[in-house]
Amino acid sequence: MFAALLQPFAPKSSGDLARLGVLLALAALILFGALRYDNFLSPFNILTFLRYNSMFALIALGMAFVIMTGGIDLSVGGVAALASVVSALLSPYGWAIGLGGGVGAGLIVGLLNGFVITKMRIQPFIATLAAMLAAYGCALLLANNQSVSVSYDTGFVSIGQDDFLGFPIPGWIALVAYIVGWILLERRPFGRHVLAIGDGEGTAALMGLKVERTLFTVYAISGLLAGLAGVILAAQFGAGQPTEGVGWELFAIASVVVGGTLLTGGSGSIGATLAGALLLGMVFNVLNFENGLGWISLSAYWQSVIRGVFLLIVVVLQARLTAKSAA
Repeated sequence: MFAALLQPFAPKSSGDLARLGVLLALAALILFGALRYDNFLSPFNILTFLRYNSMFALIALGMAFVIMTGGIDLSVGGVAALASVVSALLSPYGWAIGLGGGVGAGLIVGLLNGFVITKMRIQPFIATLAAMLAAYGCALLLANNQSVSVSYDTGFVSIGQDDFLGFPIPGWIALVAYIVGWILLERRPFGRHVLAIGDGEGTAALMGLKVERTLFTVYAISGLLAGLAGVILAAQFGAGQPTEGVGWELFAIASVVVGGTLLTGGSGSIGATLAGALLLGMVFNVLNFENGLGWISLSAYWQSVIRGVFLLIVVVLQARLTAKSAA
């Protein structure tokens, strides 16, 4: 049973130990926090951590599929901002309409990304960069360059603020998304097609795989999950945020890379991506507790520096593990 629980974190190639590094780093950081800080493992801190970081876990999941194909999606932050505004504007008409509108906005951008990349043959970096700028522009236009308050009368805020069975609803959403993502990668032909395209798009086409359809689907998934993250953002903070999401794409890419997925594609792990997102979020949580002790006082700028250095250390350690396993 224990082996089955660890299966999602298993390496995708024999001898590849890099993905185990993120699990060890996450466990070590949790142990450090539990020993050093009071209330670090309190229910309040755990639930707050999961509620907030569910948004980043969702965009990291979509980014993982994109990077496994050898692509990149720079639009996820802008899509989340746009979705938060759309869902906030639609929230007075019911929580379902607000949810559907935000997710639909993200899906539309994802479909446009897929179309531009597969049919117009534009490089993913350029296509998604343009989509990011357009998404932020649309968000600012719809919001009149200000935050958009959500309706508190339709139950929309429950999506981001309430619990179900003692567990945050955003956490449930992210958990279900990762289970579905793991099934797609590990148990469905779609996952094999994604990895084959990452190994070589031309070779995958010669094998008879529907490369364009798979890439189209991958970018649609990324957009949908970014839209869902935007809905949670609006519901959790009570407002659509047209200027939020800056740097989210970097967080998502970092989570995927820390999880051992190669930027060149062809390899990846859903479980390790989740661990990578949790690890980066845990670094921020630990820094907040450290500030609370009064020994140091780190501004948000220094916290970003420390998180960047921590990310570099983890990636270097993973590279060393990969080199040793290949030797």
